[in-house]
Amino acid sequence: MPNAVFRWIDRNLLELGREMRLSFLPPLMVYCAAGVSGLTGIVGTFFVKDYLGLSAAFLAALGFWAGIPWALKMPIGHLVDLMWRHKAGLVYFGAMLIAASLAIMIGLIGHPDAMRTVMPVEAWFVLSVLLSPVGYVMQDAVADAMTVEAVPRLDQYGRPIPADTVRLMHTTMQMLGRVAIIGGTVLVSLANVVMFQGSEGLPEADKVAIYLRIYELALIIPLLSVSGVLLGGFLKRREAGRLAALGHSRAEIDRLLHEPEEKTAPNGWILGGSAVFVALTVGIGLSGIEYGQEIIFAASFTIIAVMIARLLRELSAEAARTLLGTVIIIFAFRTLPGPGAGASWWMIDELGFDQSFLSRLDLITSTLTLAGLFLFRRFMAEKSIANIVIFLTIASTLLSLPIIGMFHGLHEWTAAHTGGTVDARFIAIANTALESPLGQVSMVPMLAWIANSAPPHLKATFFAVMASFTNLALSASQLGTKYLNQLYTIAREVRDAASGVITTPADYTELGPLLVTVTLLGLLLPLAAIGLTRLAGLRSA
Repeated sequence: MPNAVFRWIDRNLLELGREMRLSFLPPLMVYCAAGVSGLTGIVGTFFVKDYLGLSAAFLAALGFWAGIPWALKMPIGHLVDLMWRHKAGLVYFGAMLIAASLAIMIGLIGHPDAMRTVMPVEAWFVLSVLLSPVGYVMQDAVADAMTVEAVPRLDQYGRPIPADTVRLMHTTMQMLGRVAIIGGTVLVSLANVVMFQGSEGLPEADKVAIYLRIYELALIIPLLSVSGVLLGGFLKRREAGRLAALGHSRAEIDRLLHEPEEKTAPNGWILGGSAVFVALTVGIGLSGIEYGQEIIFAASFTIIAVMIARLLRELSAEAARTLLGTVIIIFAFRTLPGPGAGASWWMIDELGFDQSFLSRLDLITSTLTLAGLFLFRRFMAEKSIANIVIFLTIASTLLSLPIIGMFHGLHEWTAAHTGGTVDARFIAIANTALESPLGQVSMVPMLAWIANSAPPHLKATFFAVMASFTNLALSASQLGTKYLNQLYTIAREVRDAASGVITTPADYTELGPLLVTVTLLGLLLPLAAIGLTRLAGLRSA
């Protein structure tokens, strides 16, 4: 038994450390910044709930618009390929947008009256929500391509590295990318636990002061991503010095370090289609036309599908069938609607989940998700996407049942029969402990397969187009969430800030049917997509 345990630790933990390379660190720092972005999540939830009169359906619609920049990852990724030598500029610009978004929230929390003199608080909040993802998608497009560049093709003696070894390094790189993102969430969860410790009984003014400090602390996010790019530049210069010492000319060094194996030519289909997409999105978004979100989604889906069809020509027939089957399954799995903000409001109002408890719950989620990446490492490497999604679909369905049960009083029954031990918080923690490790399992195999299969001259473009398609699924998820919140109306209690008078009473009666509907859709849609791909003769990575 001790030998078996050691072998498992060696294969899943120590081996990963042995495969780590210094060249992996720059993109990992950019990914970690994306994970740290969750630092303001709890604050945002309570700020919206307590200070903004926005409905669950409106927030779901806002989530749709916030997801649109991720569909724009396609032209941004192609731009990264075209200006590869100067890609750091996109990270700097993204960092500026993220800093601006955080600065708006700092102003709203710390100086709301001054902000209100310029435009309504709700408008400022919407602007902040929309600026942030634009910054993150720019940085993410660069980081994705950096992960491909970080895996060497030649060893220290200039000999080609075997294909199996390169494939393993790509898997390791993508695994570490997920670890960096989730590691960032662990760090911010720890920060939230510390910041919200003992906040349950604080006056509202003191809680607002904590909110403000957290947003100020979040300014470290753009600094972290910029530091990753600066480190990447330092490593490039160091490698240039090593190659010069080996006798390579300046032209050879420049080609080895700064140029892909093949020159990237501007793709008129991607640039033209993206220009149409941007013009359509901005025009419809500003016009306020009815069903504008649906029109944008349909147009986005069509444009990105055409781009995928064009890029599939760069692959062999077998690889093209595999990639097509993979993106269909992942799209269906990520397009599942959620219950929306109403479920969080219900947990806060009815179950008494305060900032301190939610921060501890986030810490458990992040820590166990990180542990799950190691626990399921071999499972991710050895199983197909279809098998992984089947497992995740069944597991997620089963793990949604306790929340449905709590809506109908399960926690009251268990607390009564266990002397108060198994209450709502106990069930939430246990459910989170079981569900958290599953969160990132489906993405690592797909990312590793793309990294290993992407043509060298289109690495950022390939990542971006596939990511745009799968991220578009999240926009579809937000649309589905909006429709469900329109079908099942949920309202939280809203009080006037000055008088304390209730302006909107709480109403969670329709949350139960909403949770059941979300669970059934989560079970049926992925299984139907897998069945469809198999009937069509497609494979998955």
